[in-house]
Amino acid sequence: MALQHEPRTPYHAAQGALRVLETVVRHGTGVTGTELARHTGIGPERLTGLLRMLRREGYVEQVADGAYVAGEALARLGSAESRARALRENLQRTLDRLRDSVGAAVYVSRYVDGEIRIDQFAAGPATPVVNEWVDFRYSAHATAIGKSLLGQLDHNGRRDHLSRHKMARLTSRTITSDKVLLSRLESQPPTVPHLDLQEYAVGTVCAAVPITAGSSVGCLALSLPVRHAHRLRQAADALNRNAAPVLLSLAI
Repeated sequence: MALQHEPRTPYHAAQGALRVLETVVRHGTGVTGTELARHTGIGPERLTGLLRMLRREGYVEQVADGAYVAGEALARLGSAESRARALRENLQRTLDRLRDSVGAAVYVSRYVDGEIRIDQFAAGPATPVVNEWVDFRYSAHATAIGKSLLGQLDHNGRRDHLSRHKMARLTSRTITSDKVLLSRLESQPPTVPHLDLQEYAVGTVCAAVPITAGSSVGCLALSLPVRHAHRLRQAADALNRNAAPVLLSLAI
């Protein structure tokens, strides 16, 4: 029976895409859309969107008779030696497309062993990367990336991070009170992007959305020159809507 009312979040989209991929892999000679719907329990409209995304990312292909088979991107993940490289290349292509669609530099960041780490990014002449004038590891309180990652930790995890990294004033807009920051993090709805309105660097605005997969804490972020600040919320919404392929790359 098709599931008609599943939430349409990036997390659930990635979950659905993984169910589709598992079914495609089990049916090595090909599986039709009707069979996919029956095996996964995903309704036709949502399944069509997931298959479109998986074909665009190269994870599935549609053959002459209309059936779906594993695509080139999925096939490259088969050998242990090439898996890490293939996943990184897949993610970079996804970030490049996302950069072009939202018109901003985009970043994937994770919280690893108590520190912020930028894993990959996509930028260009028209979408410049943020000038990291203060190490991102020490400026979580001032960046959209940092606030998104800290927001996914529990209260003790946040306090532990702030106890190890002094909340320095980087611009006139930087929050330097741990009480104020913790209060804002605790009251922030999980579906609302975290923003940096020239808190880290004068001349730059940023937004970040969570892309947590399992126990891994991560986020997807974008940056814009302040002259494009009027586009920030619209770009952040587009970032959130298109986060599923990134989350899928991290979850496979």
